[in-house]
Amino acid sequence: MRLHPHLNFDGRCAEGFKFYEQCLGGKISFSMTYGESPAATQVPADWSKKIIHSTLQVGDDQLTGADAPPNWYQKPQGFHVALDIKDAAEAERIFKTLVENGSVQMPLQETFWAQRFGMCTDRFGIPWMVNCSKPV
Repeated sequence: MRLHPHLNFDGRCAEGFKFYEQCLGGKISFSMTYGESPAATQVPADWSKKIIHSTLQVGDDQLTGADAPPNWYQKPQGFHVALDIKDAAEAERIFKTLVENGSVQMPLQETFWAQRFGMCTDRFGIPWMVNCSKPV
């Protein structure tokens, strides 16, 4: 069994996944719009270019997402997408990129368990935790 976070967006999934592809160094391996899917007739015409499913491959891990129809979308709450990064400089780069036009809940800093740890919400409203553990 593998766990893969799935993110719902308010209509900006394509933009979000392009941003995550650059920020996290991954590759979008699949993306389909509502208009390309069997659901094309079930959504308003202005939703034909919105994403029904997208997959970002980052190493052996996947992040999936979609644009939730307006009556289904809920602002993310009660979770964070957690990143465990081995290099402190890379953790700093990723955190700085994620927080651009977003907000910081806890600045990236050294903690008793980590070389770097911080929490932020990105420009798409997705909450993140960035962790770079101390060497054992």
